[in-house]
Amino acid sequence: MRIHHFIEYYNIIKPILENEEFRKRKKFMHHENESVYNHSLKVSLLSYKIAKKMGVDYKSATIGGLLHDFYSKPWQENNNEKTSLFKMHGFTHARDAYKNSKKYFNDLITPKIKDIIVKHMFPLNPIPPKYIESWIVTVADKMVSSTVLLHPTQYPKYLGIKRRKNED
Repeated sequence: MRIHHFIEYYNIIKPILENEEFRKRKKFMHHENESVYNHSLKVSLLSYKIAKKMGVDYKSATIGGLLHDFYSKPWQENNNEKTSLFKMHGFTHARDAYKNSKKYFNDLITPKIKDIIVKHMFPLNPIPPKYIESWIVTVADKMVSSTVLLHPTQYPKYLGIKRRKNED
């Protein structure tokens, strides 16, 4: 990445990175040994690069990529709660991330960034993305998240399947 692109990227995300609430995501575990903060940075940077290369709205893709998982509480801490399928994290966190993004970064939220955040889990969220930038973040998120495939013992957790403890 060229230095002027890095500076441009950093200037886009700086107000978000400086926000104390966003920085709390360093302690929210996401996939395996990665925080929501680090995951979101990876999705944002990949989205920036793709959108820039395609000549589309890279600022919206960058911001939407950074805020796409800005949900309010760590989902992996809710593993004792029984939840119906469509109320599980994979189906609900995009709306939660949008509400949280609006609360903390209202001045950054445009209709396009809302679409990016709310629809990044397509097809789990059944309405497809409206903008090319929303598709970029959706694909970038899937690419970055594909590392979970390297940990098959964790599949039940990501699918929301509770393991039964062996009774001796």
